[in-house]
Amino acid sequence: MEDLTALAEHHLGLARDDGHGRSAHLFLHDGPLRQSVIALTAGSELGEHDAPPAASLHVLRGRVRVFSEEGETEVGEGLVYALPRVRHGVRALDDSAMVLTTVTGV
Repeated sequence: MEDLTALAEHHLGLARDDGHGRSAHLFLHDGPLRQSVIALTAGSELGEHDAPPAASLHVLRGRVRVFSEEGETEVGEGLVYALPRVRHGVRALDDSAMVLTTVTGV
Protein backbone atom coordinates (compact mmCIF):
# COMPACT_ATOMS: atom_id res chain seq x y z
CA MET A 1 0.00 0.00 0.00
CA GLU A 2 1.33 3.46 -0.92
CA ASP A 3 0.71 6.85 0.71
CA LEU A 4 0.16 9.05 -2.37
CA THR A 5 0.19 12.26 -0.34
CA ALA A 6 3.62 11.44 1.08
CA LEU A 7 4.94 10.30 -2.33
CA ALA A 8 3.69 13.50 -3.97
CA GLU A 9 5.31 15.74 -1.36
CA HIS A 10 8.59 13.79 -1.45
CA HIS A 11 8.86 13.93 -5.24
CA LEU A 12 7.88 17.61 -5.39
CA GLY A 13 10.85 18.26 -3.11
CA LEU A 14 13.12 16.19 -5.36
CA ALA A 15 11.82 17.96 -8.48
CA ARG A 16 12.55 21.36 -6.91
CA ASP A 17 16.16 20.24 -6.38
CA ASP A 18 16.50 18.73 -9.87
CA GLY A 19 18.01 20.80 -12.68
CA HIS A 20 15.24 19.72 -15.05
CA GLY A 21 12.45 20.23 -12.50
CA ARG A 22 11.30 16.60 -12.60
CA SER A 23 11.08 13.54 -10.38
CA ALA A 24 9.25 10.24 -10.89
CA HIS A 25 8.82 6.92 -9.17
CA LEU A 26 7.14 3.72 -10.37
CA PHE A 27 5.27 2.49 -7.30
CA LEU A 28 3.06 -0.24 -8.78
CA HIS A 29 3.96 -2.79 -11.45
CA ASP A 30 1.45 -5.59 -11.90
CA GLY A 31 1.52 -7.31 -15.28
CA PRO A 32 0.62 -4.68 -17.90
CA LEU A 33 -0.53 -2.18 -15.23
CA ARG A 34 1.88 0.55 -14.14
CA GLN A 35 1.35 3.44 -11.74
CA SER A 36 3.91 6.19 -11.20
CA VAL A 37 4.00 9.40 -9.26
CA ILE A 38 5.46 12.24 -11.35
CA ALA A 39 6.36 15.67 -9.99
CA LEU A 40 7.12 18.69 -12.19
CA THR A 41 8.00 22.22 -11.16
CA ALA A 42 6.12 25.11 -12.78
CA GLY A 43 7.22 25.51 -16.39
CA SER A 44 8.91 22.10 -16.70
CA GLU A 45 7.53 19.42 -18.95
CA LEU A 46 7.56 15.88 -20.18
CA GLY A 47 8.22 16.28 -23.90
CA GLU A 48 6.07 14.67 -26.54
CA HIS A 49 6.11 10.89 -26.40
CA ASP A 50 4.11 7.99 -27.83
CA ALA A 51 1.01 6.93 -25.94
CA PRO A 52 0.55 3.47 -24.42
CA PRO A 53 -2.62 1.50 -25.26
CA ALA A 54 -4.41 3.13 -22.29
CA ALA A 55 -3.41 5.79 -19.74
CA SER A 56 -4.82 8.30 -17.29
CA LEU A 57 -3.40 11.20 -15.33
CA HIS A 58 -4.66 12.05 -11.82
CA VAL A 59 -3.40 15.44 -10.64
CA LEU A 60 -2.75 15.35 -6.89
CA ARG A 61 -1.27 18.88 -6.58
CA GLY A 62 -1.14 21.86 -8.94
CA ARG A 63 -2.21 22.17 -12.57
CA VAL A 64 -0.82 20.74 -15.80
CA ARG A 65 -1.51 21.15 -19.50
CA VAL A 66 -1.60 18.07 -21.73
CA PHE A 67 -0.77 18.95 -25.34
CA SER A 68 -0.98 16.93 -28.55
CA GLU A 69 -1.90 17.34 -32.20
CA GLU A 70 -5.53 17.17 -31.01
CA GLY A 71 -5.14 20.35 -28.92
CA GLU A 72 -4.49 21.23 -25.28
CA THR A 73 -6.32 20.34 -22.08
CA GLU A 74 -5.71 21.84 -18.65
CA VAL A 75 -6.05 19.36 -15.78
CA GLY A 76 -6.31 20.72 -12.24
CA GLU A 77 -5.86 19.33 -8.77
CA GLY A 78 -8.17 16.42 -7.98
CA LEU A 79 -9.08 15.73 -11.62
CA VAL A 80 -8.48 12.54 -13.59
CA TYR A 81 -7.91 12.78 -17.35
CA ALA A 82 -7.84 9.94 -19.90
CA LEU A 83 -4.72 10.66 -21.94
CA PRO A 84 -5.07 10.80 -25.73
CA ARG A 85 -3.86 7.79 -27.67
CA VAL A 86 -1.61 9.98 -29.82
CA ARG A 87 1.81 11.53 -29.20
CA HIS A 88 1.42 13.98 -26.35
CA GLY A 89 3.36 15.91 -23.71
CA VAL A 90 2.66 17.40 -20.29
CA ARG A 91 3.65 20.88 -19.05
CA ALA A 92 3.33 21.98 -15.42
CA LEU A 93 1.52 25.30 -14.96
CA ASP A 94 2.21 25.20 -11.20
CA ASP A 95 4.46 22.95 -9.13
CA SER A 96 2.52 19.73 -9.69
CA ALA A 97 2.38 16.09 -8.66
CA MET A 98 0.32 13.47 -10.45
CA VAL A 99 -0.29 9.76 -10.70
CA LEU A 100 0.20 8.32 -14.17
CA THR A 101 -1.63 5.02 -14.69
CA THR A 102 -0.77 3.05 -17.83
CA VAL A 103 -1.66 -0.27 -19.35
CA THR A 104 1.27 -1.37 -21.49
CA GLY A 105 -0.39 -4.26 -23.30
CA VAL A 106 -3.85 -5.49 -24.15
